[in-house]
Amino acid sequence: MERQKEILARTLYGEARGEGPEGMQAVANVIVNRARLGGWWGDSIETVCKKRFQFSLWNDLSDPNTVKTLQATPADPAYAQALDIAGRAIDGTLPDITGGATHYHADWVNPEWANPQYMTAQIGRHSFYEGIA
Repeated sequence: MERQKEILARTLYGEARGEGPEGMQAVANVIVNRARLGGWWGDSIETVCKKRFQFSLWNDLSDPNTVKTLQATPADPAYAQALDIAGRAIDGTLPDITGGATHYHADWVNPEWANPQYMTAQIGRHSFYEGIA
């Protein structure tokens, strides 16, 4: 359980630390929703987080963001928040503020799969989607 918590916390920190606790919570919601659904993404927090090309943190271990993320400690307030959010996500006590989203993207990109019909939430600089085929 501790390994899952650390992997989730580092994913949240690497993906959304600039979005604050609400942004990290939303990314945690997506990861938990994917793990719950299973299939292509995997069926655990770790397999979802480390699925190739899903979360940039795990794609290039020499990337400066990855290095910073893997070296973060609880002394960093954002990482401490990520650990708290990860723990609540794993315990099942973290509310889903994304409306069941399994996909998201930053507002400065426009992926071909991003159909406004399936948008469930706009949180910070990220758009969240459910029901993407």
